Amino acid sequence: MTGETDLTVLIAQMRPMLDPEPYVFCTFATKSLVELADYEPIGLFAETEGLTAILPVERARELGLGDAEWFRRITLTVHSSLEAVGLTAAVATALADKGISANVVAAYFHDHVFVPEEHAEAALEALRQLAEVR
Repeated sequence: MTGETDLTVLIAQMRPMLDPEPYVFCTFATKSLVELADYEPIGLFAETEGLTAILPVERARELGLGDAEWFRRITLTVHSSLEAVGLTAAVATALADKGISANVVAAYFHDHVFVPEEHAEAALEALRQLAEVR
């Protein structure tokens, strides 16, 4: 497995980057992965209740879902290993201390933290401060 596993290094080098695009978390009980691909999801997850899709707001609007809560994605640009221990907890704790919810999606190369749009800048600053402490 590739990627960094040392928690101190991960936090010190996470270099959080805020995506300017807002996203919406949606769920679909009857749509297929193929049908949702047309809406350019940045994330899909199959749950018992249906498919969860993370869609750009403009694409969610096409489905009548653009009025749902908007989230912004903060990418931790350090290449973290899927076997790394503690990064999600450290990030979630730093944001929880500021009263900011965090929805973390771990992909192969990076972790992505979705935060409510109105708290995006504060979340970015909290993560930058966390990295500076290391």
